[in-house]
Amino acid sequence: MSQTTKITELELAGTKQGKIIVSNVAEPYGKDTDDVVSIAIALNGEDIQWKAHIPYENIDGVIQALQKAKELKK
Repeated sequence: MSQTTKITELELAGTKQGKIIVSNVAEPYGKDTDDVVSIAIALNGEDIQWKAHIPYENIDGVIQALQKAKELKK
C-alpha cells in the first residue's frame, strides 16, 4: 500500500492560493515497487490538478532539464 510523505510545499507563482507540493511516495505502484518523488500542483492550494511521479534515479536529469529550460527562457 502506497504511503505519501510531504517533503515541502511552495507557493505557485501567478496564483493567489496555488501550491506546488513535493512528496515521497513509498510503494507507489504496489508492494515492493521503488519510491518516487511526487510533484503535485493544487491551483486552489488543496485539490490536486496535476501530478508527476519521478523515480529517484531520474532526479538529476530532471533538474538539469529544468535548469536548461530556465536558461532558455532568459
